[in-house]
Amino acid sequence: MTTETRNEVVVERRGNAGFITLNRPKALNALSLPMIRDLSAALLALRDDPEVHAVAIRGTNKKGQPGTPESLFGGFCAGGDIRYFHQAVMAGDSSLEDFFTEEYALNHLIHTYPKPYIAFMDGVVMGGGMGISQGARVRIVTEHTRMAMPETNIGLFPDVGGGYFLGRCPGHVGEYLALTGDVIGAEEALDYGLADIKVDAARLPGLWEALGSQAFDSVSAAEAWIAAKWTAGHTRPAKADSRIDGYFSLLRVKHIVDGLEASGDPWAAKTAATLRKRSPLMLHVTLEQVRRARGMSLADDLRMERDMVYQCFHLRPGAAGETVEGIRALAVDKDYKPQWNPARIEDVKPGMADAFFASAWTPETHPLRDLKS
Repeated sequence: MTTETRNEVVVERRGNAGFITLNRPKALNALSLPMIRDLSAALLALRDDPEVHAVAIRGTNKKGQPGTPESLFGGFCAGGDIRYFHQAVMAGDSSLEDFFTEEYALNHLIHTYPKPYIAFMDGVVMGGGMGISQGARVRIVTEHTRMAMPETNIGLFPDVGGGYFLGRCPGHVGEYLALTGDVIGAEEALDYGLADIKVDAARLPGLWEALGSQAFDSVSAAEAWIAAKWTAGHTRPAKADSRIDGYFSLLRVKHIVDGLEASGDPWAAKTAATLRKRSPLMLHVTLEQVRRARGMSLADDLRMERDMVYQCFHLRPGAAGETVEGIRALAVDKDYKPQWNPARIEDVKPGMADAFFASAWTPETHPLRDLKS
């Protein structure tokens, strides 16, 4: 066994498998730019290693360090480091541009990885954590899994390929998850096509160790073993939710909210109240994103999202943008009172969302031009 520690990413090789552990537990393994670079480097090295035929990823929790029993699993990844986003914008730090370009390239690498990539999605799996797990060949959830794309809560949109994987959820579940940012557990993740198998959290260490103890002579042998030992008989088809579809299939955000508020259903009233707290402008942007992405390839969706995130930080520079204001209210000042602009869903005028889909680059100069569809 060999072990290499790269800052907050631990990379191991055991047998014919590579293992990656996110090691920033105090920040719930939120992704920093160095972590994104280390993850990309690790995945490329393991991809090109002829002796590695499968790769697994997990996160540590707050109780210990990798290698200690109490730290095994328990927390996957809470997303990107949003405090850094705020600091970078306010300081004029151009590394923020690198963050999103490199993160989205990493997401594409995972979705197109030529070897089985297995995500142990225990604990919190949100935002950027979804970006490094939804492209996995096997997505394992547990009774502790808490999954969400909560970006509208900070005046952003569900990026990291969110348009692509949410747009492929059954029915209109993708719109519901994208707009509300609601947290779901393992059973809903399975129903919505965002996970493959559920296992008891207590079994995860055994699965992790078993993968490293096998002798695979090829990628196909690893795939066959994983299918026979882990997924056979445990996968189930995704299914739509008629209650969600009844509202989130409607044409506009205002129609969705009006429908929810007119209903006597307590779930509908709660959902409408949630939407009323989100950035009205970014709700419109997000609805358009998911519906556009439903017909896009992953590469085209990521290019679109790179355009969108650029506009989130440049359309209204500095503190004037929805995203910077949302992060300020949630994670910096923590007053939980974002001053959205426009303030109400009813105040968002037709066409306001369109500017977020304009590209700052030509196709030949786009930072993600090399992604293959």
